[in-house]
Amino acid sequence: MKAIRFYLWISFVVLVLASTAALFVANLLPVWAQVGTPPSSTISSSSGPLAWDFAPVGGGTVINVGIQDICPPGLCDDHDLTVVLPAPAATFYQTMTANLTFQYTWTSALPTDLDIFAISPSGADHGPGSPDNTSTGTGQEVLTVTDPIDGLWHIRSVAALAPVPTAAHVAVTLTIAPRPTAPIPPPPAPGAPTFINYPAPDDCAGTQQPPSCIQPATGSTTAAEHAAGEPSIGVDWNTGKAFIQAGNHTLRVTFNDSVNPATAFWEDKRSPFARLSLDPIMFVDDGHFGGPNRVFSSQLNLVTSELSFSDDDGNNWLPTQGSGQPAGVDHQTVGGGPYAFPAPLTPTRYTHGIYYCSQDIVTAFCSRSDDGGLTFGPGIPIYTFAHVNGVDVPIAPGTCGGLHGHVRVSPDGTVYVPNENCFDANSVNRPGVAVSTDNGLSWVVRTVPDGESISPGTDPSVAEGANNTIYLGYVNSDGHAKIAVSADRGLHWSKSEDAGTPFGVQNTEFAEVIAGDDDRAAFAFLGTQTTGDTQSADFQGVWHLYVAFTYDSGLTWTTVDATPADPVQRGCIWNQGGSNPCRNLLDFNDITVDKFGRVLVGYADGCTGSCVTDPTQNASTGPASAQDALATIARQVGGLGLFKTFDGTQFATRTGDIKGHGKLCFGSPAKGVRGDPGCKAKN
Repeated sequence: MKAIRFYLWISFVVLVLASTAALFVANLLPVWAQVGTPPSSTISSSSGPLAWDFAPVGGGTVINVGIQDICPPGLCDDHDLTVVLPAPAATFYQTMTANLTFQYTWTSALPTDLDIFAISPSGADHGPGSPDNTSTGTGQEVLTVTDPIDGLWHIRSVAALAPVPTAAHVAVTLTIAPRPTAPIPPPPAPGAPTFINYPAPDDCAGTQQPPSCIQPATGSTTAAEHAAGEPSIGVDWNTGKAFIQAGNHTLRVTFNDSVNPATAFWEDKRSPFARLSLDPIMFVDDGHFGGPNRVFSSQLNLVTSELSFSDDDGNNWLPTQGSGQPAGVDHQTVGGGPYAFPAPLTPTRYTHGIYYCSQDIVTAFCSRSDDGGLTFGPGIPIYTFAHVNGVDVPIAPGTCGGLHGHVRVSPDGTVYVPNENCFDANSVNRPGVAVSTDNGLSWVVRTVPDGESISPGTDPSVAEGANNTIYLGYVNSDGHAKIAVSADRGLHWSKSEDAGTPFGVQNTEFAEVIAGDDDRAAFAFLGTQTTGDTQSADFQGVWHLYVAFTYDSGLTWTTVDATPADPVQRGCIWNQGGSNPCRNLLDFNDITVDKFGRVLVGYADGCTGSCVTDPTQNASTGPASAQDALATIARQVGGLGLFKTFDGTQFATRTGDIKGHGKLCFGSPAKGVRGDPGCKAKN
């Protein structure tokens, strides 16, 4: 852990340490930390490599309280390193890239684990190095900081395990190179999926009237369109109206396809029962599998939620029980679909089961409603734990420890809850799904065998095709956008494909998947070509919305940059909770499909206004235009959709060949990549 690291003494070497104990205790007096030899240095692109020695450090507990200049004497050792770039970082990294690399070594006669950290001028922690393990004899960690900012860094040596105080040596290099430049995207190739992005307009002010603005709902002073982190999206298949919800506000969007390009009319249809918002979720039980197009709005409220629904596109709302009990305290999700055979006796004519699932401290619960969401049955744990000496202990396989994603129901009634961090039979953490084939009464966890969980991670996403094939999109441990396919409810999986390979995507957030025909699916994600720690305040990545399509059950994927000229975010994307400035986008995006097979992605745009064209802006430092969360819909307007029935009819619109925006790369990553200039083949 970067915030709090624990350094433990080993009891069996107490006698060995006796001769040095008095000296070591004396070093723990409240004075300045030891400093490396030499205590400071400067590195630049022309200075050449540097090296210094760290003083011996021993085990103990170091708590980072935000004072980056000092650390407890004897427990850590600091070196002040000034990084000088040829130009200020914000300007330099527009055209160049750099790596600051630390080769950190030590020698010990007993099992020892030392760690190196690099603390930037902005206070961002980088480290520990790799491999982070215990060794006897020669030990080594390598820490690389990509695109380090200029200024004074504090390089810190600490001991996670050190039976005797141990010194270390470090060699440092700073290398720079031209940043690869992407060509200007050409017009999309014939048949390529294309998108138009529809950002929500601002609130109406003065005499201004819709559709150039949004009129806030009755009783509201704003439609909260700029507070749209972790949005949900859905479409009423009867009326074609789209809904995007974040916070307390359910925004309804009516697209006019009689003009080219289509226009969008935004309205605030907030439920009057959406009062408290600890976590917002919306679900439209659309016509995908025969749903009645009921719109659900859920607002987490401790161990239940303020759940209401509308059968007239948000004009009127009815409150419900909210959830079954027990329920979790976080990250709720609402979904629904057909019942599995045999279907339970339902008290109403509502044809679908509605599921409410939520994350608790150790497990997660799902409860089912048989009356269209009015009331719910009991909450059922969906992961397996054993109660040992009063403590819940995970059992592998069958247990997940990460955050779950959105609940989905397939045409045969199988219920799926994806999770980023599940244990396989060997207790290895992998993305997976909790699966129920009896309408939520019992659950089993199934993992993707070639997937590896990332920490900290974001929700994976599962989607079901018309004949029950499932597609699971997730962020792999290397930060790449991976997707796997199963035709037997997760018992077996295809080899995971890297959907970001054509664009050279190195880091990914917010995987979202939707399917249509059994062999067609779309996988949306935020991606950047920049390597490094996306949680760091120093991260310089530029993020775009990518959407990958398959029309052959996942054998090949067509990937499109849906925002080629308009970044979604500049800088870090924080997904560890709290109030970090890079947490403007919160935890996820969402994706859906309309009755014509057109894909719609709901996302929060974190880079608006001047941020779009100003590469010096960054989410960690601002200004506000780089820390936005504007409700936005990316709507497919060209290419093949998810329903073959409508191929060649341009989604049954009257606009003919609609030209949208996008950059196309396609093909199997394993067999080569084709498309627009700038597409990158797999190494």
